[in-house]
Amino acid sequence: MKSSSPPPLPEPPALRGDASMLTRRFGKEVVNYYSGTLLNRYSFLRSDSRFLASAAASSAARFIVLSNLGPLIQDKRRLAHLTFEDVRPVIGSAPFALSDADAIKDFDSSHKTPLVLFLGTLDGDGAVDLETSNHGTIKAQPYFAVDATPKGPMADAIASFLSDQEAKGFSIQTDARSMTLGPEAASMFAQARSMMDWNVRNPFCAGCGCPNLSVEAGYKRVCPPTDRKGSSESHPREDCPTRHGVSNVCFPRSDPTMIAAVVSADGQRILLGRQARYPPHWYSTLAGFLEPGESVEEAVRREVWEEAGVKVGRVVIHSTQPWPYPSTLMLGAIAQALPGGEEITLNDKELEGAKWFTIDEVREALKETTPLGDTTSRGEKNDRLRVPPPTAIANRLMTAVVEGFLTGIAKI
Repeated sequence: MKSSSPPPLPEPPALRGDASMLTRRFGKEVVNYYSGTLLNRYSFLRSDSRFLASAAASSAARFIVLSNLGPLIQDKRRLAHLTFEDVRPVIGSAPFALSDADAIKDFDSSHKTPLVLFLGTLDGDGAVDLETSNHGTIKAQPYFAVDATPKGPMADAIASFLSDQEAKGFSIQTDARSMTLGPEAASMFAQARSMMDWNVRNPFCAGCGCPNLSVEAGYKRVCPPTDRKGSSESHPREDCPTRHGVSNVCFPRSDPTMIAAVVSADGQRILLGRQARYPPHWYSTLAGFLEPGESVEEAVRREVWEEAGVKVGRVVIHSTQPWPYPSTLMLGAIAQALPGGEEITLNDKELEGAKWFTIDEVREALKETTPLGDTTSRGEKNDRLRVPPPTAIANRLMTAVVEGFLTGIAKI
């Protein structure tokens, strides 16, 4: 797959025509795949049931659908954007009919409905006037995400809905990590998938173990004090610590992970590692989760030494990438090994192997990159280094080094 440059990513409005001192000093901001969303998330409208109900039912509303966390797609580059009428069989005729306060008061753990997330809004030709409770009228096009996983009492209806979509030419992308979606679609999918996954994984209160409730259009979960349990009356539940103080709401999590292109002390080589599951001759930058009480810089030094035995000195943050599998935030860095600390030792045995590659070797590999799932060889070239595609932040970190990030000769 030829990929000497990354796929075109939408430039955030705030960076259009950017001539800031930071850009002149450090170069342009890097927008990685899965980021760069153009949606206005309007987080302060997630509790506004008046806005949500009218926005979801409007003719301008568009819904993306996930089934078992796989997106419904129009083709490999585009998500399927459905209307309210399209998804009505799944979400009903009155989504967001209750305020969060009323939903908590009327909570019934036996009543299961598909999750509907508010993703945000876009400006442009599809924008319409949308009324809010406390912020007047906004002109925008609303976007939502729907969980259409066939399960529970809605299983048959959802299965029929998915069959109808397949008849229209849409399909569920089962290998989302192939990363074929266009940049804007990818950023929307990343947001929806991470939030869907968090809700699916957290149906019970961490404090008392009872069923909890999704509120604020899918971005928080609460432990209601009562539960109807299928009856006409609400029954009090035992006291729960999550209903007190500042811990009365469950928030979605993002797991910080460092990923670093480690350069030799003389700046002429890049340290790359491989896991057993990688395709032949496929190497990538080293990565690992941050631990509590640890800075990104400290995590880079620890992980690189644990995985490859190399001692790292200076660490500089390069860029970041949301990684929705399920909710990782990749913190990309460029790091430099200490003189005399470059000997490779696989201390924790997490990697199958690690090697130092010359800048020229990495530069050549970046010209013809390989997706992780590609196990095919490349004929006579199959003994050469293979690296991730531009949609991976690892590729962007290697590219930054090759293009002169350390030497300061990179063009802005």
